[in-house]
Amino acid sequence: MNACKYEKYLEILKEEMIPALGCTEPIAIAFAAAKARDILGVFPTMLKIYCSGNIIKNVKSVVVPNTGGLKGIEVSVLAGIVGGNVNDEMEVLSQLDQRHVTKVVELLEEGICQVMPLVSDKSLHLIIEVSTKQESVTVEIQDFHTNIVKIEKNGKKVYEKAILVESYLGTLTERNILNVEDIFYFAENVEIEKIEDLIKLQITHNMAIAEEGLKGLYGINLGETLLNYGPSSIFNKIKAYTASASEARMSGSDLPVITNSGSGNQGIASSVPVIVYALEKQIEEERLIRALVLANLLTIHQKTLIGRLSAFCGVVSASCSSGAALTYLANGSLEQIKMTITNTLANVSGIVCDGAKPSCGIKIAASLDAALMAHLLALDNKAYCAGDGLIKSNIEDTISSVGRMARDGMKETDKQILEIMLEC
Repeated sequence: MNACKYEKYLEILKEEMIPALGCTEPIAIAFAAAKARDILGVFPTMLKIYCSGNIIKNVKSVVVPNTGGLKGIEVSVLAGIVGGNVNDEMEVLSQLDQRHVTKVVELLEEGICQVMPLVSDKSLHLIIEVSTKQESVTVEIQDFHTNIVKIEKNGKKVYEKAILVESYLGTLTERNILNVEDIFYFAENVEIEKIEDLIKLQITHNMAIAEEGLKGLYGINLGETLLNYGPSSIFNKIKAYTASASEARMSGSDLPVITNSGSGNQGIASSVPVIVYALEKQIEEERLIRALVLANLLTIHQKTLIGRLSAFCGVVSASCSSGAALTYLANGSLEQIKMTITNTLANVSGIVCDGAKPSCGIKIAASLDAALMAHLLALDNKAYCAGDGLIKSNIEDTISSVGRMARDGMKETDKQILEIMLEC
């Protein structure tokens, strides 16, 4: 790997592994609202929010953090307006307290916030308008959660972001350099001091919320049930801890996580299985860090081809990647890592995303079950062959075929999911 590609891989990790408090779509709304309030300079009397379908889908059923269990787009907007700190970015609601929540409830009753669908060819797209009788501000976000592309005040443009054609999503480091073999090489050879702070933060944050999920009352406490009634195996513990982290996050825990590709659940599923496995097997810290580099980059690689938000459940990609990292920790070869990816995608490349909510935890558990089977098969040098469904003759074509199916083939599925979700 040349020096230029090496540095880009480091940049990609830093761009995609960021701390976030709560589900990232409500937080994106709160971030935009807080920014609009700051530009307006006074508290607004009217709010309008336009959201793409995938934003609506991922905000509908998830608890907004630090709101005492409140849910929905209006809550996300009002929380950002009332108590959001835009400088905290994806942790914009970290300073929200009971005084703010009381004000949010009052404003909900007043009905000052209007929510409208946004027709857009982008899956992650929102526009917020805040106004008083005298002034107005509009803030627009596209493609990733803090990517403000335009700000207008009183109808005049005050900021517009330049779109770089050669960059991923117009801003980020290009992702077409990612491939499984280079990712493996990078994980094996990256200088630890250049990545350990970020990876250690992921270990600390994501394990803290996993442990919180196991001891708290979140979702239906899937992890507790798995530990109480499932086999006393390392694989069952992996599923329990990872599902619990997701349940806590989806149910309003005030603990942050390190995300992957814009998703906390993907960050959790990319990391917690690997950490639990390494702790149980007493694997040295440096090798764990390298395994997490591998898992995170493999998730980013798969999600780049699928898209930021889609009808395809992203925890499949993340679980697939953590399964591959387990093979790495078990001293598996590069070919066996490829087999793990192949076997996972031969199994669960069809779980749909029906929004962010506590049941994401059970989808993670199901995806991990597939990844763990794939891991065991790979260690036994067994893998499905080209022509078995979406499986191709090499790993990059297999990943590409799943990406194509998820990105292009499931567009109509995405529309139907949203329509069905809005019926209740």
